[in-house]
Amino acid sequence: MSEHPALVTGFAPYAGRGRNPAADIAKALDGRSIAEVPVVGRLLPVALDEIADKAESLLNELKPRVVISIGLWPGETMVRIERVGLNLADFEIPDNHGRLARDESLSGNGPAAKFTTLPVRKIEAAMLAAGIPSRISNSAGSFLCNACLYSFLSASEKTPGTRCGFVHVPYLPEQVAGLLRQLKEEAKLEAHQRADFASMDLATGTRAVAIALETALREAP
Repeated sequence: MSEHPALVTGFAPYAGRGRNPAADIAKALDGRSIAEVPVVGRLLPVALDEIADKAESLLNELKPRVVISIGLWPGETMVRIERVGLNLADFEIPDNHGRLARDESLSGNGPAAKFTTLPVRKIEAAMLAAGIPSRISNSAGSFLCNACLYSFLSASEKTPGTRCGFVHVPYLPEQVAGLLRQLKEEAKLEAHQRADFASMDLATGTRAVAIALETALREAP
């Protein structure tokens, strides 16, 4: 393993979905070289009780220069570059271990929020210049994506020089096609009653994260 690579993480499928674009993007970038830095892609468990330990173990193992974690935001129309991780776990659905967190702190003695250490404005500008719809977001939600961001930022405080951040991506087109087929088969809802049909193809999502990595690496000391 090359010293100080870039780390990209993606979550496994969850909530009955057979696929997660975040995992696909992490897999697509694994083994590449960006800004002359090797990229390592890793899969994260959709499990609150494991996420903090996983973040710390990955940083200890790889000592990466930059970490960009990826998650799915159903219904999002573009790439969301997250700015803030909250010290909060408040789930609407259970994680893959059946855990349904309610109004829980991720860290009992941690601050209420932590800000990403990535250059979010420059990442947004680079994505837009490349023709990729993107925006800065001030809420990563309160599910596992937020817990991931907060956990990596917390763990990175013990590994100086590592910058961490998070991006959300939309559904893949194939996933939206599956939702539309399901609507027709179940005949329970009209299409206009759902608002999660936006999608982004895998190549564009992968290019967006590659741009974020390159921008962050060129800004890193």
